[in-house]
Amino acid sequence: MSVKIAPSILAADFSCLGADVERALVAGAEFVHVDVMDGHFVPEISIGPAVVAALRPVVSKYGGVIDVHLRVEKPEERLGGFCEAGADILTIHVEACLELRRTLREIRALGMACGVTLNPGTAVEKLEPVLREIDLALLMSVNPGLGGQEFIPESIERIKCLRKMLDGVGSEAHLEVDGGVKTGNAGEIVAAGADVLVAGSAIFGGQKSIEGNVNAFRKTIQDCH
Repeated sequence: MSVKIAPSILAADFSCLGADVERALVAGAEFVHVDVMDGHFVPEISIGPAVVAALRPVVSKYGGVIDVHLRVEKPEERLGGFCEAGADILTIHVEACLELRRTLREIRALGMACGVTLNPGTAVEKLEPVLREIDLALLMSVNPGLGGQEFIPESIERIKCLRKMLDGVGSEAHLEVDGGVKTGNAGEIVAAGADVLVAGSAIFGGQKSIEGNVNAFRKTIQDCH
């Protein structure tokens, strides 16, 4: 499975969001990661379906995937709006969803791929009951809420464990990692078993251009294969 780069738009310049996302896609990013935060499940408040709808044309133009991560309470109440807006993947937190299997099936019934997220303090074994039902497993490698946090080193062993679990049931689900992902640790993260790398400030910030940052990630990924 080829490794995908998923720029997180939370770190982009919202005054020119469409242009920033387009630059990342032109440079070779495949996913566009959209964090939705409600001020309850996590302290911050971010964006809703309107931003997804606004990005849909430019992402479609380059064959990209809109990867929506719901960091919200009661995610089951928000599925329809993101479906209508054009989300391709909708990922929910195991910590926030009382009826996990039912909600995953509702996401799939709406025509979207379904994913489940684990916070750093949640055991990866919590995913065992739904491993065969998901298209994406997302491991948070920082505590969700604020961007720019440092990668939690213990996440590497969690990635290895979850990769073994997915392979053990013959799952073709993506294993995505989000939080503190940079070119300096991307190789180790991929070697541990991840195949989707979410990066915010490492794509949309720093001294290099967006294109330069995406290219640096791609080179790092190629070097570890």
